[in-house]
Amino acid sequence: MAQPILDRKDALPVDEGYDNDIKDIKEDFAVAPLDYDDPNRLPTDEERATLRLVSAPVPWAAYAIAIVEFAERASYYGCTGIFNNFIQRPLPAGGNGAGATPAGTQLTPGALGLGLKTATGLTTTFSFLAYIFPIFGGILADTKWGRYKTIVIGTAIGAVAHIILLIAAIPSIIHGGHAIVPFIISILILAAGTGMIKASVAPLMADQAPIQAQRITTLKTGERVILDPGVTTQNIMLIYYWSINLGAFLKLGTTFLAITRKALIKLPPRGSVVADSFRVGQVLISRAGVKTALKGGDDFWNSAKPSRIEADGGLKGKEARWIKWDDDFVDEIRRTFKAIFLPIFYLADGGLSTIQTSQAGSMTTNGAPNDLLSNFNPLTIIVMAPVLNYGVYPYLRKIGINFSPIRRIVAGYLFGAATMLVGALLQWRVYETSPCGYHATACKVGTTVSPLSVWAQLPLYVLPATSELLVNITSYEIAYTRAPQRMKGLVFAIVLFMNSLSSALVLIISPSFSDPNLIWPFVGIGCACVISAAVIWWLFHKMDDEEGSVTAIGTDRPIEDKPHVTDSEKA
Repeated sequence: MAQPILDRKDALPVDEGYDNDIKDIKEDFAVAPLDYDDPNRLPTDEERATLRLVSAPVPWAAYAIAIVEFAERASYYGCTGIFNNFIQRPLPAGGNGAGATPAGTQLTPGALGLGLKTATGLTTTFSFLAYIFPIFGGILADTKWGRYKTIVIGTAIGAVAHIILLIAAIPSIIHGGHAIVPFIISILILAAGTGMIKASVAPLMADQAPIQAQRITTLKTGERVILDPGVTTQNIMLIYYWSINLGAFLKLGTTFLAITRKALIKLPPRGSVVADSFRVGQVLISRAGVKTALKGGDDFWNSAKPSRIEADGGLKGKEARWIKWDDDFVDEIRRTFKAIFLPIFYLADGGLSTIQTSQAGSMTTNGAPNDLLSNFNPLTIIVMAPVLNYGVYPYLRKIGINFSPIRRIVAGYLFGAATMLVGALLQWRVYETSPCGYHATACKVGTTVSPLSVWAQLPLYVLPATSELLVNITSYEIAYTRAPQRMKGLVFAIVLFMNSLSSALVLIISPSFSDPNLIWPFVGIGCACVISAAVIWWLFHKMDDEEGSVTAIGTDRPIEDKPHVTDSEKA
């Protein structure tokens, strides 16, 4: 009987020259027999039912990569946060000529003066591309360059984009009416660079997890616990998301990327994974049919397995060598499909940012920038991520409450619905109290703004920040743990692609973003969030029942391409 490898360092060499396929690991690395007297061993079924799950220590290299992401996001959000005002509003009279307002006025910063619809169109297009390009970045990372090299190239592309963006912000360029061209070029390049980075950073961090299987350990307090790879991945993903929202010190982050090069676990690219995936899809549809595809189930997925194809006499018109995948690869793709969720949440989480910023411009600011409150989104995440990671989640596990992935996602959607409710009520009050009534956005009468304080918008940024930690982190966690090693970058990019779908939806409905109709986008998206929460629970709640077997790697399911320990072998 063989025991799966417990430590990633025992399973994977760190050296960059590692060229072995994952499937050869079990041949190249010895495994030890299961010793029930060994405290650092796989847990029994009884221990799994009674002992607390904890995270393994996170390696310093993962924290260093978090600093890289922390810096990249600073460069991204540091400029995108002002895009809406830069595009929508004109240069304020009496300002400094570069977009800033004169002191002591209710004026709003701006530069191009192209209006709300144009601002929504450009910023949403940028967001759409920034979440489309990770698909290509994930493919390149998985099949050609590897994650580390892809991140380095993406960083260089992003630097070029920022230089062009600086040109667009030069006062003489703005006054001459030429800023829009370099601005559009810069956001296209920035979206490409972002795509290279985003598909690879989180998987690279998760690759550093020191364990691949559950194992028993004893804490300093004497408590016996289970080190769990699922909890470890959740821990790493929360650190990743915290770093996104801390966002600073770009130069420091780039330095860390260089100095951690040798310490990182860098898995090699896998070659034809994407092509094989498309071929599997082609075989599934041709052999099982669309009707069976809609039903799913074992018969549908098994139809693409080489063992079934061989038993059925092969594929018509195809040579045997055309099939380059194995049965496990089909199972991996099937598992991956469960990592993808509906994009409606992202409409509630920043999808209406242009309306929210415009709404703030119609409220009393008393000199505060109308986009100031958007900073409370990352601030809330910076505070709440450690609270959840080191306080709430461990406490819930300790008292036996299973706040499982699907429950977290459903709760996040309901937070999103609450956000939209607040937004609709605020927009209604702005209309009711503005000197221009239901045409408040471009009001020029009296004070030009509603007496309602802009600080009333605070829940619009605090609530979705909390929901992000419930939905986004959980989606990333599921995407990483369920995706095959050879497709993690691509699958993670597909999860990010859900955000681009929400951007496409915003583009479709953005022509309606004008007075007096600005209440209804909040109402519609709020209702969609409630419906989506119900649909997700209905479709995926069984994943919660599976979660124990998915994260109990080494006992209920084999580690990817490692020997599987069955109950009979344990006995």
